[in-house]
Amino acid sequence: MSMHPAVAFIGTGVMGGAMAGHLLRAGHPLVVHTRTRGKAGPLLEAGAVWADSPGYAVRDADVVVTMVGYPADVEQVYLGAGGIIEQAKPGTLLIDMTTSTPSLASRIAEVAEARGLQALDAPVSGGDVGARNATLTIMAGGSRGAFDSALPLFKVMGTTFTHMGASGSGQHAKMANQIGIAGTMLGLIEALQYAKAARLELARTHEALSGGGANSWSWGAYGPRILSGDFAPGFYVKHFVKDLRIALDEAGAMGLALPGLELAESLYERLLEEEGAELGTQALWLLYERGGQG
Repeated sequence: MSMHPAVAFIGTGVMGGAMAGHLLRAGHPLVVHTRTRGKAGPLLEAGAVWADSPGYAVRDADVVVTMVGYPADVEQVYLGAGGIIEQAKPGTLLIDMTTSTPSLASRIAEVAEARGLQALDAPVSGGDVGARNATLTIMAGGSRGAFDSALPLFKVMGTTFTHMGASGSGQHAKMANQIGIAGTMLGLIEALQYAKAARLELARTHEALSGGGANSWSWGAYGPRILSGDFAPGFYVKHFVKDLRIALDEAGAMGLALPGLELAESLYERLLEEEGAELGTQALWLLYERGGQG
């Protein structure tokens, strides 16, 4: 593979657009497709080429990167008629960075291998800030050879990249990540709710606890957003609910009881039902403010 392999990037939303931009600036010829062409506008202005479909986008690509919404979207763009696996040339490296199901990742890898393609499931953590700053954590499942081929691109988009094992392992690692985030988000919000009820000044409380054991990535990234009333999506509630449902399904399949995860999922479900789907995950604060968590 050349130093700057041609990349087809499918999905240029809140995170995908920033990730694709890093690849373009690093010198990779870039073809993009996303459901709403307007979201790709900045990339097209910077020199990316538009494709009218995922299948058309990948025809001349050396590497395909996907960052779409749901497992159904992943299945469609990879396995649907005229999709990525059908249209990609032999030897193409396929990297799905969507958070999806381990079983689908394994199926895509199997079908891809039969067509002479390599596939990785490589979901990310770090949200919109990590995507913009190229500081994402990337967890990859698939062959070691495919991981090594993808590593130069991972280094453009992130700072931590780990080969987790066989196909599907990246998605399992992401589920563990989401379970951890769900717990720390609840801790952040309930700590601030307690401080508010005790009539403490919230910004001062947040600053004080930032130097103690309560500190976490969520505490630092989302605490200030909550305090400023910023509930715009760094990561959508609707996508987080999807992730937590996958985690619950996978835990159940393994006979694993995770009551903390069940609580977090139920609270985010309520927020989703109360028209919070398009908000960021920190908007769980609003549910507590309305007393809807009881």
